[in-house]
Amino acid sequence: MLDVLDLAYLPEEENQFRNELRAFVKEATQGMDAYARARSWMGFDAGFSKKLASKGWLGLTLPKKYGGAERGYFSRFVLSEELLGAGAPVSAHWIADRQSGPLILRYGTEAHKQFYLPKICKGDAFFCIGMSEPNSGSDLASIKSRADRNDKGWLLNGSKIWTTNAHKSHYMIALVRTSGESSDRHKGLSQVIIDLSLPGVTVRPIVDVAGDAHFSEVFFTDVQLDDEALIGNEGDGWEQVNAELAFERSGPERIYSSMALVECFLKECRQQGWESEHVQVTLGGIVARLAVLRTMSLAITSKLAKGENPSVEASLVKDYGTGLEQEIPKLIADCMGQHPEWTPSVELIKTLALVDQVCPSYSLRGGTREILRGIIARGLGLR
Repeated sequence: MLDVLDLAYLPEEENQFRNELRAFVKEATQGMDAYARARSWMGFDAGFSKKLASKGWLGLTLPKKYGGAERGYFSRFVLSEELLGAGAPVSAHWIADRQSGPLILRYGTEAHKQFYLPKICKGDAFFCIGMSEPNSGSDLASIKSRADRNDKGWLLNGSKIWTTNAHKSHYMIALVRTSGESSDRHKGLSQVIIDLSLPGVTVRPIVDVAGDAHFSEVFFTDVQLDDEALIGNEGDGWEQVNAELAFERSGPERIYSSMALVECFLKECRQQGWESEHVQVTLGGIVARLAVLRTMSLAITSKLAKGENPSVEASLVKDYGTGLEQEIPKLIADCMGQHPEWTPSVELIKTLALVDQVCPSYSLRGGTREILRGIIARGLGLR
């Protein structure tokens, strides 16, 4: 059965960290308008990531001997919340810091840890995730990319799609088949680390409806990997991926993707004197649901801090959180539609249009709604 999430609270010592972080982020983002902030964790700025690294704020949970700060998951929660709430451009380092680093720490060899983790902590290595494939949809167990053993290590062939920032990343941690066939489902899957500069790797960015290129197709044609490319044990890829996805699905990035729009609308209401029952109901409803989601996400952070693997609970938060994120632009647009006498600013109109365009992707990244609900159903013993 799915465990009931116990209430969790941020330790008091995290408040000082929040204050320091908030001052830094305020200064670093002061020239950004709501339209730029709305890209938030999809905003790629390697320079900003390096500034965070110089403060010791990348690799917060990683051991000091690998360049990390050796702080807890609550510090990571505060960091994520402040960065995303402010709409800071965190995309460059996000995947490496959030899940690739912890995955390598948990499953990697000592050589892996000594090579990759310091680079992540310095903002010198950006990672992408190689999971989704063409013709597989959300059925991750049916992937066909394959790494076969040879006398030099592993020979990789196949492709990945919807890979965030692959065209700007240095490395990919990919789920591939190392034995058996796709009909074997979870058996025979392993994870490998791929240097994206290797011969045989081709990356093609995918331009979305908003004109951005966050995703890519990645093709592997006889890419030769060495023995050290395998991370963890051969055949344990499915278990490792599920542990990795708990980091991806539980954090504040599944809550705050539309926050720049909410704050822009709130500011406009105050500046323009827009007061009505529609405004109160809209903003009150959004805040109430955000409060519940934040509490749930914090409870999952507590489980991670205890060394637990809350993959089912994380799926629940991700499903509910992205649902709210997708509703926010509609709620705000509907509220504004009740008052045709209002004259919104160009900034608000542009920000609303952008979030409305990109929000359908919120329930795709990190696992579709159908997949998440299947995981939840299994956790409840319903399938």
